[in-house]
Amino acid sequence: MAEEILGLTFDTKKDGWNTSAGFIKREIAMPVLDEQKNPKDAFCVVLKITYAGVCGTDRGIFKREVFKNLIESSLENEQKTTRILGHEFLGEVVLLGSKANEQRSQKISIGTAVSGDSHITCGQCYQCKIGQNNVCTNELILGISIDGIFAQYVKLPAKNLFAVDLNLIRPQIASIMDPFGNAMHAVSKFQPKDQTVAVFGTGAIGLFAIAILKHFGAKKIIAIDVNLENLKLAEKMGADHSLLADESIAKNILSLTENIGIDVCMEMAGPLSSVLNSFAATRRGGQVVLFGLKDGDFTIPKFSQIITKGLTIYGVIGRRIFETWEASHNLLCDKSNGVQEKIWEVILKKGEGTIIDFNSYNKEDFEKSMKEYPKIIFKL
Repeated sequence: MAEEILGLTFDTKKDGWNTSAGFIKREIAMPVLDEQKNPKDAFCVVLKITYAGVCGTDRGIFKREVFKNLIESSLENEQKTTRILGHEFLGEVVLLGSKANEQRSQKISIGTAVSGDSHITCGQCYQCKIGQNNVCTNELILGISIDGIFAQYVKLPAKNLFAVDLNLIRPQIASIMDPFGNAMHAVSKFQPKDQTVAVFGTGAIGLFAIAILKHFGAKKIIAIDVNLENLKLAEKMGADHSLLADESIAKNILSLTENIGIDVCMEMAGPLSSVLNSFAATRRGGQVVLFGLKDGDFTIPKFSQIITKGLTIYGVIGRRIFETWEASHNLLCDKSNGVQEKIWEVILKKGEGTIIDFNSYNKEDFEKSMKEYPKIIFKL
């Protein structure tokens, strides 16, 4: 193994948040396990990354729109300036700490193919101890508050890894089980069967959610977005209706439900307008799942409708580790449901244009790909 490898990074001094854009490709140190120098390495592995997904958060960092304070403050705490970005991955175990399997129910070994959760939890806070580790008080996030996976080799805590069956799951899809798990977690907040569901925001996770809703028997799925191309993908993923988001969207949704409203609105985009339309379109006694995330303060007009309509609101973050992963793996491994093939054929377009060679990365071409496809993946 070479002493230097390639990684996609952001450097607070060499790049600067306000004076740069994109992922900066540079040589970084090859990760090692040195248990004598760092006892925590006993619980870690080194992976050779084979595929790495690019998510909405990565797109925001690329444009310097999100997580500035968390990236800069965490680097300052670590007394360094360079953050390796990225958090969706498939890799092969090449080095294994001596205690790597002590905190795991799934045993891994050299050569095991793994994906893994992007939230590194502490295991000690109140939430972790009662089984709510997806809202860990002290979590670290790969590629943001700790080094991520946009590199040829990475060191990760073994407890965060999930072994995948590449005989049943395409490696490209295995690399994006983290965001697929976001959709699974969001859908798990309610019973989809025989429900009318509106999905506000048909980016990759919204599209995943539509396929999952279809699989679990939703009666009617309505997709809403500002992007016509994404709405076309939503229909191919299983949406019964697709509507362009505009000022009349709540009324248009109500017209599809005989003015009763939607049983469940899933807000997957984040803008205030989308959140407000979710509240307005949901029927009395209905449910709203909030997953989309935008910074800043929101003002909610007609706030009383949340109470007077008796709405149930869920805030969803991350995945339940590893309950969501197991459910996602089981669903994707069952090829009879067609979910995996829909993702490959519709969202990833069978790899045509959506799979990018990591070593050939350049900022300009990558930016064009981000504009063209809702989901792109690096091949290392």
